[in-house]
Amino acid sequence: MAGGDLVARYGLPEGSDLGALGKGDAILVIASDLHQEAPVWWLRLKQAAKRGAELIVLNPRETRLDKFAGHVVRYPYGQEVETLSAFLPGAQVPEALQAVVSAFQAAENAVVFYGSEGLGLDGSQAVAQTAAALVFSRGKTGQPNNGLVAVWPNGNTQGAWDMGFKPSADLASAVRTADVLWAAAVDPAGDDPALAEAVDGARFVIVQELFLSETARRADIVFPAQSFAEREGTVTSGELRVQRYYPAIRPDANIRPDFAISAQIGLRLGLKLEARVSSLALLQAVEKVPTYAGLSYQRLADVTEQWPIFGRKDMYYGGTGYANSQGLGVKLALAADGINPHAAKESAGMPPAAVNGLVLVPMTRLFDRGATVMPSTLLHQRLADKVLQLNPRTAEKLGLDNDSDVLVAANNWTVDARIQLDENVPVGVALVPRSTGFPVTAPLAATVTSRVAVPEVYGGLRS
Repeated sequence: MAGGDLVARYGLPEGSDLGALGKGDAILVIASDLHQEAPVWWLRLKQAAKRGAELIVLNPRETRLDKFAGHVVRYPYGQEVETLSAFLPGAQVPEALQAVVSAFQAAENAVVFYGSEGLGLDGSQAVAQTAAALVFSRGKTGQPNNGLVAVWPNGNTQGAWDMGFKPSADLASAVRTADVLWAAAVDPAGDDPALAEAVDGARFVIVQELFLSETARRADIVFPAQSFAEREGTVTSGELRVQRYYPAIRPDANIRPDFAISAQIGLRLGLKLEARVSSLALLQAVEKVPTYAGLSYQRLADVTEQWPIFGRKDMYYGGTGYANSQGLGVKLALAADGINPHAAKESAGMPPAAVNGLVLVPMTRLFDRGATVMPSTLLHQRLADKVLQLNPRTAEKLGLDNDSDVLVAANNWTVDARIQLDENVPVGVALVPRSTGFPVTAPLAATVTSRVAVPEVYGGLRS
């Protein structure tokens, strides 16, 4: 998912509060199933709509946010930019969108959320650019309760962008040609056969991991790392708030946090990196990032009197509301680089469907089948299944029924899956949940056939 640099420049500034949005304000959500991708924001936007905010949902399929929205717009997958561009000043607005565009343009304050529904990296970049241009066009950049919010797939993705990390447009090529591949808390070889082949092509592979993943099995060196629950650190949210977190589990004395592992190697290479405690590592990092200037663990741990005041120790009265004694965090200043955003000219589009096939469209489920979720026995009934979600008309055309077992084939891989029929899925596409065994990162043409027995050669993937 792209756009972290744009969020840093055009995001929600200091003084913003989603809880203050109401009558006269507008919230636009595009390409996101918020209930699955960010349920806390789903609740907050639902509450804002009840206070009178104009909630606008742009998505190819129905989501649970729709029933709270004043306006719902459906667009075909691959038409995100064309739909969002109608909200820009001076755009030719189709008659069907005139009411919703007028409602957005008349708002006193406006917040735009964009997600990754049906998008790869190129599509996400195009949506982020257009959303940033829309926010900028209102002339209220830097004013409270106006800005851009990315619905990131992980909790600290914005922090990674702020520290200089960016996704690669051709990850397989970058990995394959690397003299040294350093993989921390990721498993490219387990995610995608093409990336597994690329990892095998790298000259030297270093892995920092909690588990013996497929990538770790291929590594020249593996460093066991502490989990987030065993260490302290910071996270930066999509609202540009930095918060401190604390260890919840006592770590093994022989296992180190990620920053210490990389810093100790850096020291041996002549780099001046902080390897002792994370609070000092933060001070070193913020020296390089202007928007983080002045941050420290002490500032992040500050608390003020919290309202409403009630007996927080008495659950019969206060419920599950507790006093925050670990820190309210700090809202980042917006980055100022003088660059005006420009809307993308067009969406990334959709690939043509294969003969007797369809287009696989990635979407997000809150409880996927990732490595840190699968060990939990309590969550198994809530985990996303390895399914293709199809409209019944699409399934009928392909001769498939609900619960049919199928083989999905594309790009020299095949995956076993099950059909799940859903009237809300657009005709001609199949929704595939991310992190459930499908190596699909962007819309992808594929064939779907009744399952036949073939030898298993790559974990859950077959080729």
